[in-house]
Amino acid sequence: MTLFSILDLAPVPQGSTPADALRNSLDLAQQAEKWGFERYWLAEHHNMKGIASAATSVVIGYIAGGTSKIRVGAGGIMLPNHSPLVIAEQFGTLASLYPGRIDLGLGRAPGTDPLTSRALRRTLGGSVDDFPRDVVELQHYFQEDEPGQKVTAVPGSGTHVPIWILGSSLYGAQLAGMLGLPYAFASHFAPTQMMEAIATYRSCFKPSEQWPEPYVMLGFNICAAETQEEATFLRSSSLQSFVNLRSGMPGPLPPPIEDFESQLHPHDQAMLAQIGSCSAVGTPETVTHGIATFIEQTGANELMLVSSIYDHGKRLRSLDIAGEAGREINQQNGSNV
Repeated sequence: MTLFSILDLAPVPQGSTPADALRNSLDLAQQAEKWGFERYWLAEHHNMKGIASAATSVVIGYIAGGTSKIRVGAGGIMLPNHSPLVIAEQFGTLASLYPGRIDLGLGRAPGTDPLTSRALRRTLGGSVDDFPRDVVELQHYFQEDEPGQKVTAVPGSGTHVPIWILGSSLYGAQLAGMLGLPYAFASHFAPTQMMEAIATYRSCFKPSEQWPEPYVMLGFNICAAETQEEATFLRSSSLQSFVNLRSGMPGPLPPPIEDFESQLHPHDQAMLAQIGSCSAVGTPETVTHGIATFIEQTGANELMLVSSIYDHGKRLRSLDIAGEAGREINQQNGSNV
């Protein structure tokens, strides 16, 4: 059985506000809960006018408070931007308010540009090499207090918030395997090393008390509609946004346009073709086939679906179709989602 979840960047479409984006996220989460999705994650990004989830733990609380059973979490928190104790307190609070429903995915990238990183941290004296140590420290805060422990997370200690390692390279795969943690690979925007990272993670996995076996989650882009033409048209919004980001000009999610890819420089076309390898765009039948093929190729335990569409109603329909596809795939494989 493959689980299906949603990654939401709380996109801010052109002409709307972050408040609109956050209300849309709650509406999507409520629908995702009805559709049977496993979890709903939000991501930490800063200084980006098209993303409203910068205060990730706050948004997670908003989403968890408006739903009742779907797991809600971070995909992820960029740990170099924070002290482990602060994150332990934030997610310990969330776990205390919504027990059994909170996940914490951790990444070592800044989630922003160097100038904004300095504004976030006040100093850039730390190193990404601190990431493994910070993860272990954070794990310690979620465990029961030890006799004589001088610093504790309140709330936090004893909550055992599940920690995931996120990555887009072999580094995170190795760390997740060594620590016996589940691994989420960002194949939806950086698929180049996906298969190698999966193999590395599985080969170096050391069983832990929480995770006796390796567990792989993969990002996967979805843009589903009633016709191929409509899906291709709707997909142009997220492609425009991706090109703008890679060009150093991030902004709100633009409206879709016709024949977007044909207007691009060959370099940009090649870049979009690469991320398209972990995508399904088209009719319900096309999307179902694309998801099933991807699962067969990768052996993923779970897919984290990403669907950034300008029109909120069209986005809801896209993920509704994806949920139906997941149920059909699992039924064909002899299980239910």
